[in-house]
Amino acid sequence: MSKFSTIDYIVFIIYFFVVAGYGYWVYSRKKKTSISGSHDFFLAEGSLTWWAIGASLIASNISAEQFIGASGQGFTVGIAVAAYEWIAAIALIIVAVWFIPVYLKNKIFTMPQFLETRYNQSVSLIMAIFWLFLYVFVNLTSILFLGALAINSLAGGDPVTFHWIIIALSAFALVIALGGMKVIGFTDVIQVLVLVIGGLATTYIALTLVSERFGLGKDALAGFTAMLKDSPEHFKMILAKPGPHASQADIDKYLLLPGIAMYFAGQWIVNLNYWGCNQYITQRALGSDLKTARTGILFAGLMKLAMPIIVILPGIAAYVLYKNGGLHNEMNSGGHLNADNAYSAVLGFLPSGLKGLSIAALTAAIVASLAGKANSISTIFTMDIYKKYIKKDADEKGMVKMGKIIIALAMLLSVLLTWKDLLGIGGEGGFTFIQKYTGFISPGIFAIFILGFFWKRTTGAAAIVGIITGFLMSVLFNNYAPRLFGHETFLYTAFPNGHGGYEIPFLICMGLSFLFTVIAIVLVSFAGPKINPKAFVLDKTMFKVEPSTLALIIVTLLLLTALYVKFW
Repeated sequence: MSKFSTIDYIVFIIYFFVVAGYGYWVYSRKKKTSISGSHDFFLAEGSLTWWAIGASLIASNISAEQFIGASGQGFTVGIAVAAYEWIAAIALIIVAVWFIPVYLKNKIFTMPQFLETRYNQSVSLIMAIFWLFLYVFVNLTSILFLGALAINSLAGGDPVTFHWIIIALSAFALVIALGGMKVIGFTDVIQVLVLVIGGLATTYIALTLVSERFGLGKDALAGFTAMLKDSPEHFKMILAKPGPHASQADIDKYLLLPGIAMYFAGQWIVNLNYWGCNQYITQRALGSDLKTARTGILFAGLMKLAMPIIVILPGIAAYVLYKNGGLHNEMNSGGHLNADNAYSAVLGFLPSGLKGLSIAALTAAIVASLAGKANSISTIFTMDIYKKYIKKDADEKGMVKMGKIIIALAMLLSVLLTWKDLLGIGGEGGFTFIQKYTGFISPGIFAIFILGFFWKRTTGAAAIVGIITGFLMSVLFNNYAPRLFGHETFLYTAFPNGHGGYEIPFLICMGLSFLFTVIAIVLVSFAGPKINPKAFVLDKTMFKVEPSTLALIIVTLLLLTALYVKFW
């Protein structure tokens, strides 16, 4: 793979100074205003516009796990992995119409605060600790590891360089995060522009490489058509259930994306939990008014429909090239095919200048996600643990100071965990690592949120039972059910995993865990009052949408329908 040229370094340095300079300008203007309290630092206190909210949601969401992990799954499975992006558009509609009004009306600023308001302090504290561990040990660390791995592979794969990249990415993100949510939100607008332009450049080059491989010249559209003809199985959204004589490769694909069944199970839990019950995401909208928040969230939903072009198509292109005799050196690691190399394999063929732009795009995605995640860790710790249990009389200045200390500590811990891949992210596969381990607690969290929103009888005791049940059911179905109950039951089918055991697809495990968690919560809640005194008062007018909002929803649904009709 070619090294970076002088123009690549120049492009990247320009990107760095534009983002850093704009961030400093936003920070300087913020310092001159009268708002300087903790809510401004953690939530931007209503100063984010709808386009800044939408851009920040995308910049924080699209990170190394998408560029590297989703491209890797595009290489392995194909367009079916776009379900994570496209179903997210519907999830964002649901969040904008039904979730956000409840948060804003009840002045909810953090997810643990929601749980305390709706249930009790015990539920809030348990989940605050859960989220802190999840954000630090799964999300923050995996984003840093995958991002550094991708950039380092382009720089030649030197282990020393890998460590310098870890330091540089974490330092850049730290500078942005210490400016507070307003700086993060507005710099994310530039990050998204760089991300989209650089990502599209990478996709264009990937398609032209395919076109040249098939002797069609440098024609991106011809390259896409050639991919459709050469590998039609990579352009099917719904994977068929493997039969008794299916290959292990087909079984592995189904374990990741279990066909039509996942749309009745974990796919919704993944998306609704991520977009609606996640401090890291909802934080961007919680400081705004309802119309601004809704428009920003729906704008993000529209952008999600286009994201597979940037994060999945390059992986499919890499597969077609590999299948037809190309990219063998780039795709192999230690003599073995590594799907997570797909995106960086394509990046290596970019011309000078564009390579710098694409590395800037990848860096933008990584830094935006790291900064946003670090701010969320800081927000939960400071507002839901420090202020409530450690220093109850902490003033605004003290809370902001503590918030900055926690950001620095979280970033330092992620660097230490990433340094030698202590969590084994590289062996698991980036995208799968995040989805699978988040999935152990997602069913329980989503169950207590959705029932807490809309079922007035749900009690605090039932919520604690739900958290425990969700986790235990996830462990049961992911690790033990095939051994205990057999490979085929009326609830699930377990498939050989290629390592001597049997597995239930983890998205099916999530659906089953959610089902039994809801049953447990409902049964325990029946022992309480018919209406929990802490239940939210819901007014139907809260959920009414303006004509412009309805138009955005209809456009999103029409585009999504067209995509599924095309690639079903």
